[in-house]
Amino acid sequence: MTQKKPSRQQVYTLLVQIGRKDGDGLPAGATGAALMIYASGVDEAEAVRETVAILKQADTAPLDVTGYGTIAEREAEGHEIPDEERELMQRALDENAVIVAQVTPFFGDELNSSKDGSALH
Repeated sequence: MTQKKPSRQQVYTLLVQIGRKDGDGLPAGATGAALMIYASGVDEAEAVRETVAILKQADTAPLDVTGYGTIAEREAEGHEIPDEERELMQRALDENAVIVAQVTPFFGDELNSSKDGSALH
């Protein structure tokens, strides 16, 4: 009798910045976008690798990924996580998927500016 091993998959919250690429589906005039993503993986590195691979397959140009951890890690930091977000996270876990929860297009030079307002080169 074989028992199913419990899944070690967890869901990670990732913020991915993408640049422009033909066929990326971003609005005209956008210089890129920020994507809020929920991705499953056995660790955050795997979730990031899978997310980047899928985004490249979807004709986008991922530039930077910031990880915000698992739901437990976010709650420990005091993040309020609404039910809608929890449902998307659960879906990512159930389907072993990458879920794009939000797309925020950038216009102008927002993508190339650092937090202190100086341009990155």
